[in-house]
Amino acid sequence: MTPLVRPWARPHRVTLARDLRRAVKRGHPWVFSDALRGLPPDAEPGDPAVLLDSGKRVVAHGYVDPGSPLAFRVGDADGRAPLDDAWAMAGLERALALRAPLFDDRVTTGFRAVHGEGDGLPGLVVDVYADVGVVRCDGPAAEGFWNTQGVGAWLAGRLGLRSVVERYRARGEASGRQLVGEPPTAPVPFLENGMRFTADVVNGQKTGFYLDQRDNRARVRRLAAGRRALNVFGYTGGFSIAAGLGGATHVTTVDRAEPAVAESVRHWALNELAPDAHEGVVGDAFEVLEAARSGPGWDLVVLDPPAFATSKKTLDNALGAYTAVITAGLRVARPGAIVVVASCSAHLGLTELEGCAAAGLTNTRRRADLLDIAGQPPDHPAPLACPELRYLKALFLRVE
Repeated sequence: MTPLVRPWARPHRVTLARDLRRAVKRGHPWVFSDALRGLPPDAEPGDPAVLLDSGKRVVAHGYVDPGSPLAFRVGDADGRAPLDDAWAMAGLERALALRAPLFDDRVTTGFRAVHGEGDGLPGLVVDVYADVGVVRCDGPAAEGFWNTQGVGAWLAGRLGLRSVVERYRARGEASGRQLVGEPPTAPVPFLENGMRFTADVVNGQKTGFYLDQRDNRARVRRLAAGRRALNVFGYTGGFSIAAGLGGATHVTTVDRAEPAVAESVRHWALNELAPDAHEGVVGDAFEVLEAARSGPGWDLVVLDPPAFATSKKTLDNALGAYTAVITAGLRVARPGAIVVVASCSAHLGLTELEGCAAAGLTNTRRRADLLDIAGQPPDHPAPLACPELRYLKALFLRVE
C-alpha cells in the first residue's frame, strides 16, 4: 500500500511555553508559535513532532509549520500514537463512519468525506462528488505531512472512486494534479437532496462546489414557495435551484464571474425548471443591488458573499463590508421578505454577523424577526474546543 503520510525519521520535540496542556487535551487542535519553544532550526513544514509540557511530559503528537503563526497541529491529543499510516487509516475510517448514516446515495452523492481538524486529521480535506474525489491540503505544512498520492489511492479503493484529483494553490493560483484514474474532462454531475448539480473539480472554486451550504439550501427550498427570489454572490446557482424547486415564481442569480452565471443557467435547465423563470446577471453585487432599488423588489433575498474577513487584521473592514451588503439587500427586499445572510469568515463570529444585520436594519429603518440561526452541516464537524473552526454562520430573517 502507498503510504498515507510521508515516511519520517525521528520526530522533533517541542515544548509548551504556556500552560496549554488542558486546552490540547480538551480538543483544541492548534498551538501557536508564541506558545512554543524549542522548535529546531532545521525543522521543515510538515515534520512530525512530539509536544511536551514544561515538565517534559508528552502532551500530544502532531506536525510543525515553523514559518507560520500556527506552528503545531495536533494529530493525537492522547500523546500515545505516533502519526503513522495506522493512525491515518484509523482516522479516515472514523471519518467515513460518521458520514455513513448521513446520506442516502439515491438523493445525495456530494459530501465532505474528511474535514481536517474536525475529523482529527489536521490539514486534510476530501470532498466526494459521486464517483470522483477531490483532495486538498490546508497549506504547506499539511502538504509536507500528507502523502496525497497514498490518500487518493486509499480513497479510490475504499469508496470505489473512478478518479481522484488534488487541488492546491501555487503562486496564489488554484492548480491541480491527478492522483488516481483519468482527469475529468467536464464538470462532474452529483446529487444534493435530489437536486442535480455539477462540480468543476479541476478549475472551480474550492473543490468545485460549496458543499457546506447544503442544509441552508434545503432551508431556502422550504421557504421559497410563491416568492420572487434573488441570489446574490450566487456562484453556480445552488441557492437559486433550491428556490426554484421550492416553488419560487422567479429567481435571479447575480455573480461577477460570467462562467459561474452560465453554469447557474445550465443547472436550472438540468433540474427541468421553466427557462423563463430564471435570469442570470453578470455584475458587481453592489452595483446590481443599487440599480435594483427602483425595481419591484424581491420576497426572498440570499446574501452569501465571499470571506471578507481573511484575517483578524481585516476584521474591521470586513464588518463594514458585511453591513454594506446587508443594507443593500434589505433595500430591495419587499415587506414580509425572507432575507438570508451568510458568512464563511472564520474571523467573524456569530455575534459580529448579528451586529452587521442589526446595523443594516438601522440603516434602512426596518425591523426583522430572526427565524433561524444556522451553521455548517455534520459532514463539516469542528472540535468543540475550537470555535474558530465553526466558520459558517447564516441568519434567516423575516423583514417587516
